[in-house]
Amino acid sequence: MNGNAYAVRAEGLDKRYGEKKALDAFDLRVERGTVHGLLGPNGAGKTTAVRILSTLVRLDAGRAEVAGADVVRRPDLVRRSIGLTGQYAAVDEVLTGRQNLEMFGRLFHLGRKRAALRAQELLDQFDLVDAAGKGAGQYSGGMRRRLDLAASMILAPAVLFLDEPTTGLDPRSRLEVWDTVRKLVADGTTVLLTTQYLEEADKLASRVTVIDQGRAIADDTPDGLKNKVGGSYLEVVVRETADLPAAVAAVARVAEGVPEAIDLERRVQAAVTDRVGALTDVARTLQDQGVAVEDIGLRRPSLDDVFLRLTGHRTESDEAAGKAAGTAAGKAAGTAAGIDEKTEVAA
Repeated sequence: MNGNAYAVRAEGLDKRYGEKKALDAFDLRVERGTVHGLLGPNGAGKTTAVRILSTLVRLDAGRAEVAGADVVRRPDLVRRSIGLTGQYAAVDEVLTGRQNLEMFGRLFHLGRKRAALRAQELLDQFDLVDAAGKGAGQYSGGMRRRLDLAASMILAPAVLFLDEPTTGLDPRSRLEVWDTVRKLVADGTTVLLTTQYLEEADKLASRVTVIDQGRAIADDTPDGLKNKVGGSYLEVVVRETADLPAAVAAVARVAEGVPEAIDLERRVQAAVTDRVGALTDVARTLQDQGVAVEDIGLRRPSLDDVFLRLTGHRTESDEAAGKAAGTAAGKAAGTAAGIDEKTEVAA
């Protein structure tokens, strides 16, 4: 399985919990120095895949390498090369930001002085210096998540697993976390990102794998996935429901197929080839007919459209019930002494 271009490689991963098959011949390749998105509906196997790759769970069949080390044969080397951040921030809200980082440094066997030095480096790197002396309980959601990411970077891992890192955060905090992730990748870290936010994968990931029922059903760049679903489409929203048939007729003249009408939203949409010509034609027709239009424009498929087309589902929080229990253990996954090799965590 050697391939220096890839930080993570998995082939034919199988994992079963009783009668449930969480992974079914799952394949994955993550290029070094990139953000790779892993998308799937609730129960698709995203978290199970991350737990196998981070050595928290043993695979039943298949092979996987992380940072060049086999997850079964050399889990100790894998743990020295990775960081893991779960859905919920694993920080002590009583301790200050600095104390949290120093504590994790000691857990990683850095020693008191080295832990203090590393804590200061991370406070600088994650823009937390001004809040270093405050209790983590006083931090905003975005600051707590940045502190959690900083703790995952104690040993400057080559690969960072982010399992739905912005769940529950407000839009501003999400943007802060996205900016932090971009900086980590710019510094050479490889990130495998599972997320329930399609926008998040679109903004951050250079490549996306869609997983459903334990299998990888698509793998491409975000733009590549969108192109597979279809090209541009024309969308019209009329002011009055009574004008919807006129809008459907106008769009049908330029559409590649049958237009889709959504009555409750007074919306008509259809795929088009001649983008500008179609837009001009429909706008002129509706204006001539006196149809009041609230919105008209050309749209590209979103990752949400891709996801729905490929899986038949909309995204939900993946295997949420089992995540909180593994968060603290996951934080310690980067140290060789932190996890028993036979540990099994139910997904």
